[in-house]
Amino acid sequence: MDSDGNVTYITLNGYVEVEKYRYLYFLIVFFIYILIIFCNSIIVCLIVIHHNLHEPMYVFIAALLINSVLFSSNIYPKLLIDFLSEKQVISYSVCHFQYFMFYSLGGSEFLLLSAMAYDRYVCICKPLQYPTIMTKTTISVVLVLAWIVPACQVAGSAVWSANREVCHFSLEGIFCNNSVQKLHCVSSRGLSVLGVIILLNILFLPMFYIVFTYIKILMISYRRSREVRTKAAQTCLPHLLVLINFSLLCTYDIIILRLESDIPKPARLIMTLQVVLYHPLFNPIVYGLKMKEISKHLKKLCYRS
Repeated sequence: MDSDGNVTYITLNGYVEVEKYRYLYFLIVFFIYILIIFCNSIIVCLIVIHHNLHEPMYVFIAALLINSVLFSSNIYPKLLIDFLSEKQVISYSVCHFQYFMFYSLGGSEFLLLSAMAYDRYVCICKPLQYPTIMTKTTISVVLVLAWIVPACQVAGSAVWSANREVCHFSLEGIFCNNSVQKLHCVSSRGLSVLGVIILLNILFLPMFYIVFTYIKILMISYRRSREVRTKAAQTCLPHLLVLINFSLLCTYDIIILRLESDIPKPARLIMTLQVVLYHPLFNPIVYGLKMKEISKHLKKLCYRS
C-alpha cells in the first residue's frame, strides 16, 4: 500500500495460455490439491489413531506431512483463483506474505528432517538411552522450534523487503518467492546478505547435519549385526529420499533467480510446478510405501474398504 492508501498490485507473468485452457488447468490443479490433502491426511490420521505409531519417528513424520499440506495451502488457493481470472495479479502485501510462508515452511521441512535424523541416530546408536532422550517434552520442544525458528528469521527479511520502494510491477512466476526482490527500485546489499544468512541457517546447516548424522549411523550400523544394518536401512532410506528430493527442488528455487531470463516460459512453468505438485505428493507416497508399520496399516485400511 502506498502513501495515498492505494493497494499496489503485482502481475504474475509465469502462466502460459491460461485463457485457452483455463478450466482444464483449474480442474487438474484442483484435483491434485485435493489429492495432496487426502494422501497426507490419511497417513497423519493413521499415526494419530494407532498407538503403535505414537513413537517419536512417526510423530515427526506426521509433522512433516502437516507441513506439506500447509506448504501447498499457501500456493494452491491463489493458483486456482488465477486460473479462473482474466488477469493473474496479487497485492504487494499478500505477495510478501506468500513469500514469508513459502520459505518459513521450507525451512521447517529441513529442521523436521534434522529432528528425524537425530531421532534415528539415538535409536540406532544409543538404544538404551533412547527412552530418556526422546521424551514427550523433547519432541514437543523440537516441533515448536522447527516451525518458530524459520518463521522468525524469514519474517525479518519479508518485512524489510515489503517496506522497500517498488518500481517494477510484474513477476516471472506463478507465485511469490525470492524473485520479489526484483520488484525493488534499488537492490539492497543488506537484504541479500540477510538472505544468505537465513539460507545458511535454515537450509545448508540442517542439510549438512543430516548428511553427517546418516553417515555416522551407517558407519556404526556397519560394524554391528545384520539386523541392525537392516533396521538402519529401512528407517533411514525414506528420510534420505525425501531430503534429496526437497534439496533438489530448493536448489532450483535458488538458481532460478539468476537464470530466469534464460529459461523459456513453458519450461519455467513446468519446473515451478514441480515444487508445488510433485513434492507434497512425494512425501506420503515414500512414507506410505517404505515405512513398514505405516504400510501395514494402509494395507489393512484398503482391504477393509
